[in-house]
Amino acid sequence: QGHLVESGGASVQNGGSLRLSCVSSGFTYSAFCMAWFRQDQGKERERVATIDSRGDTNYADAVKDRFTISYDNAKRTLYLQMNGLKPGDPAMYYCAADSEADCTYKDDGNLLVEPNFWGQGTQVTVSS
Repeated sequence: QGHLVESGGASVQNGGSLRLSCVSSGFTYSAFCMAWFRQDQGKERERVATIDSRGDTNYADAVKDRFTISYDNAKRTLYLQMNGLKPGDPAMYYCAADSEADCTYKDDGNLLVEPNFWGQGTQVTVSS
């Protein structure tokens, strides 16, 4: 049974940087799609970035050129490096994974397959 545990959420100043981590366990890792999502109060959940077992990455337009997703296979850990944090970035950030296949996308850029494992979330806030 897959398990995801996020960490690294904190309060940072506008323009600051933060790195989120997500330790995974219980997956076969032969093919997978791992993602960061975020959801702020009163807003819909949105996909932030994805990476799969081939190393292919994909980013939401709102975070392109500021955020970097990566995966350390030896540590089984997913990362999200966030630079240039803005007032629009604060949210609960969730790590998610599809443990059975690489990432595939709809025409609008969202994942075609809903992840079947989710972490508990880690909170990011940005202060001015």
